[in-house]
Amino acid sequence: MQQSPDQIRQAYRQMRLIREFEERLHVENPKGEIAGFTHLYSGQEAIAVGVCENLRESDFIISTHRGHGHALARGCDPRGMMHEIYGRADGLCKGRGGSMHIADLTKGMLGANGIVGAGQPIAVGAALACKARGDGSVAVSFTGDGASNQGTVFEAMNMAVVLKLPKLFALENNGYSEHTGASYGIGSDLKTRTEGFGIPVWEADGFDYFSVYEATEKALDYIRAGNGPAAILATATRYFGHFEGDPQAYRAKDEVKTFRETVDAMKTIREKVTGAGIFTAEELDEIDAEVLALIDSSVDSARNGPVPGEDILMSDVYIDY
Repeated sequence: MQQSPDQIRQAYRQMRLIREFEERLHVENPKGEIAGFTHLYSGQEAIAVGVCENLRESDFIISTHRGHGHALARGCDPRGMMHEIYGRADGLCKGRGGSMHIADLTKGMLGANGIVGAGQPIAVGAALACKARGDGSVAVSFTGDGASNQGTVFEAMNMAVVLKLPKLFALENNGYSEHTGASYGIGSDLKTRTEGFGIPVWEADGFDYFSVYEATEKALDYIRAGNGPAAILATATRYFGHFEGDPQAYRAKDEVKTFRETVDAMKTIREKVTGAGIFTAEELDEIDAEVLALIDSSVDSARNGPVPGEDILMSDVYIDY
């Protein structure tokens, strides 16, 4: 499907929002005001946005420990997310989820997850609900190359095929499972392995929004036609460590610098849309400035936000039926 200028503007803004959100957290995290581990998504923006820009309001996603990008791409409020990461009572999860457990059911975002590979079977359950409703909705699970080795992922793939579920497996190969290179840690090709379960796979350049969008569009067309699950495999890299504070001694000298200079997702989309005459560089700069102002105000308000009180300690622990 040909994308309109408005769609492309939205995609660019979402990518810039993810990039600046994560780059700012990289600056703020060492100051000691953010509790817990933080895993940044910078470098992979084109994947989250390329997938989520294809989704309907009734669709669901489930994320990973590296979930900020997915949540923002799905439309979660950046201010509410920043407050959540700072542990504030007015955060998306009342300050109790933090970086690795952000969720917003009103956006179909079923949550990030600190357990590697755990989102896959949850997404199978969501896909089963989608099938039961019969409304054409789809469940999407994001999975990294490291999580792809987990047994829960294999079980989820098998069950999705057996039950012919409307589920998209969004496989993100960012090159590293924590500190282990994908070339060493994965004993076979991710595409071939996934196809072995009976799931068709569309590959995409994870640095190129348009490539991911087109691959996702084809996969979703296949799923929504009632054919069962499908997958996309997008390859990119993360610009920061597995977690904030990771010295990344396992990476080659200047590896990240080279990626930023040669195949950066933000540079790619800017070059494509300005080269095609869709937007001028000045128009994109205006979006950048608006996003930066939003990030600045979100951080300022999060620093001064209310902390959760003891009275909510036991609330929202169990669901009421």
